[in-house]
Amino acid sequence: MRLTANKWLKTSILMQNDKIRPAIPETLWMTKSSLQEMLNKYNMVYVKPNFGTFGIGVMKVEKEENGEQTWYHYQKGTQKRKFPSYSEMYADLSRHTHKKRYLVQKGIRLLKCDQRPFDIRVMVQMNPSRKWEATGIIGRVAHPRKAVTNYHNGGTLRTVDQLLGNYMNPSERNKYMGKLAKLGVDAAEQLHGKFRGLKQIGVDIAIGKELHPWILEVNFRPDPYIFRKLGNPKAYNKILRYARAYKKVK
Repeated sequence: MRLTANKWLKTSILMQNDKIRPAIPETLWMTKSSLQEMLNKYNMVYVKPNFGTFGIGVMKVEKEENGEQTWYHYQKGTQKRKFPSYSEMYADLSRHTHKKRYLVQKGIRLLKCDQRPFDIRVMVQMNPSRKWEATGIIGRVAHPRKAVTNYHNGGTLRTVDQLLGNYMNPSERNKYMGKLAKLGVDAAEQLHGKFRGLKQIGVDIAIGKELHPWILEVNFRPDPYIFRKLGNPKAYNKILRYARAYKKVK
C-alpha cells in the first residue's frame, strides 16, 4: 500500500492491533448525527480533516450544561463561537467543513504546563539493522490562545522532563518515557505491515489526567528538525543520520 496522509485509514489499521487499540480515542466520520452522539458521550471532542497537516483545520467542540441551558461552542484557531442549540452550532461549524471529509475524535483533557495543554511527539525510525527504534521524544505546548499543540501552528517545544516534572519523579518519568517509546514502536510495526515503504513516523500522543497515553494521530512525514530543540546533539544527529539514510531529508 502506498504511503498516505489518510488519518482514517491509519487509525483503522492501528485499531486492528490488540496492544494498540486501548490507546486509540474513539474516532468516527463526522456527520451531524455522529458529532452530536460524540458530544453527548464525551462533552468535548476534536474535529479534524481526514487529510491535513500542522493542525490546520482542527477544531475543538464542546457541550456545556449550565443549569437548564445547554450551550455548544467550538474553537478554530484563536476564534471561539458559542451557541444555544446544537443545530445552530453545527450550521456555523459546517462553513468550515463542507468542502472536506472530517473526523470526530474523543477529546482528551490534556495535562498542562503553565496553564497550557501539551502533548508528546515520538519519533520512530527504522535503524540500519532494519529494526524500529524510538529515536526522539519531545513535548509540544499549545499556543496560549489555541487548542492545538503543533509547533508549526504556534506551539512551543519543551523537553519531556520539563513537562512531566510536576506529575512524576525522575524514576517514574524514565519508566513512562519507555512506555511511550514502546507504544510508538508498536504503532510503527503495525503500520509497516501495510505500508512496506515506511521508514519513519511521528506519533502524537496525548496524556490524560490519569496519565493514560492516547495516540492522536500518526504522521508519515515527521519533521526531524524540531528535535534540534531537545538540547541533545547526539540524539538529534542520530535522527538526521537515519532520515538521510532513507532520503527523508536533504
